[in-house]
Amino acid sequence: MAIPVVDFSKLNGEDRAKTMAQIANACQEWGFFQLVNHGIPVELLERVKKVSSEFYKGEREENFNKSKEVDLLDESSEKLENVDWEDVITLLDDNEWPSKTPGFQETMKEYRFELKKLAEKVMQVMDENLGLPKGYIRKALNDGDGDNAFFGTKVSHYPPCPHPERVKGLRAHTDAGGVILLFQDDKVGGLQVLKDGEWIDVQPLPNTIVINTGDQIEVLSNGRYKSAWHRVLSPVHGIRRSIASFYNPSLKATIAPAPQLVEKTNQQVEQTYPKFVFGDYMSVYVQQKFLPKEPRFQAVRAV
Repeated sequence: MAIPVVDFSKLNGEDRAKTMAQIANACQEWGFFQLVNHGIPVELLERVKKVSSEFYKGEREENFNKSKEVDLLDESSEKLENVDWEDVITLLDDNEWPSKTPGFQETMKEYRFELKKLAEKVMQVMDENLGLPKGYIRKALNDGDGDNAFFGTKVSHYPPCPHPERVKGLRAHTDAGGVILLFQDDKVGGLQVLKDGEWIDVQPLPNTIVINTGDQIEVLSNGRYKSAWHRVLSPVHGIRRSIASFYNPSLKATIAPAPQLVEKTNQQVEQTYPKFVFGDYMSVYVQQKFLPKEPRFQAVRAV
């Protein structure tokens, strides 16, 4: 069993219907798929790899080696249940960016610009597959026609771990938001998705973009597209690079199942997913990220 791989360029040719069906199936059955020929220049992706590795080596590695994760693993022979073997920073348009690594800011800003465009193309495909008006999901996440959605990029590195059986690179969770676009390491694996009770490797493929759907897509689709549980195993050899960009709702956005999908399944909204403000959901999520997701929906229903 392998994560679906979709050739995004075929949306523009005679294989459009088949490609749309592949994406629909991946969203329904997996919540994860890999895009090839996605339109982001390989030259840009190669620069992203280069500056990210240089950034970690020059600005992050030394601090990670002195981190609490390293100390805890050294001090205890027990499994570490509440930490992740991960070095991470988040890039936003309006926060302070690393400035010591040559080319990092310019390259990552260019990359984020391209990724945001790709995210909106993927959302349009989801709209069409779900029978929603064009732009429906984008509008829901942006709380209207503006550009209000949260778009953050998490630059993570998972260094070699001396005891990978005792600590996860990243504990199992679903993602809180909308559409997530991951540029993962093409040599060092570790990302796994839970499918039918089995953890399946997301195979490293050069210069692909891994797409996964978050909790808010599950709500908007009235459960047709489920957010998938995933985790990262700590690497034994090599440093795993992972660059995940999150197209999430504005904190003020009101999220609810699309009326068209509620009517088609002849259900009441109250019997499926609640209507809520995304900021309220995030308040619950930060406390319960690594716990079962269904109680989050129940908790936010009560807010």
